[in-house]
Amino acid sequence: MFTGIVEATGRVARVDPAGTGRRLRIDTALGAELRAGDSIAVNGVCLTVVACDATGFAADISPETVRVTTLGDRAPGEPVNLERPLRADARLGGHFVLGHVDGVGRVAALRPDGDGYWLEVDVPEPLEPYMISKGSIAVDGISLTIASLDTGRVGVAIVPFTLAHTTLGSARVGDRVNLEADVLGKYVARLLDERSVRAGRVTVPAHER
Repeated sequence: MFTGIVEATGRVARVDPAGTGRRLRIDTALGAELRAGDSIAVNGVCLTVVACDATGFAADISPETVRVTTLGDRAPGEPVNLERPLRADARLGGHFVLGHVDGVGRVAALRPDGDGYWLEVDVPEPLEPYMISKGSIAVDGISLTIASLDTGRVGVAIVPFTLAHTTLGSARVGDRVNLEADVLGKYVARLLDERSVRAGRVTVPAHER
């Protein structure tokens, strides 16, 4: 489990075939503090470290991860957000982030807004029910607060520190980003769906139950 508070940015060094998936080599000073088998969030995707040294680490991404996240788009030289799992005795900043991407969105706008910036992201339709004003969303692993809602789009305020210390500093309109909805909202929505089904108010196909 993560918090969406990015610990560091790394840089993709290599992308190699690995079976039917790929292996990412990421350069980062965090490599000196990792061990094989550790979990680490890379742009919001929970991966397992398969090798590491003082200059970085390697992690495998499965074909499914390539299909449903942006990690398959990454190329050598590109920056990525990194976060190690939350320790049980640590303060909880951000919000609960599992590293399980729910969908891929697209940057619709990123512009100066006072001392900070304003980011708008187009959200896939299946994720819209989990978006609430002042609720949380993880964008490429960054915990952000939803400040505005429109059909198919969320807006968030970005402080200068976040822009300077995450990949948002190099983001451009049209970029694809990993999105994870607040897990608490997903559980509540699932519970309400199940109660509605039992009450006969809605019909859910068997394969979705």
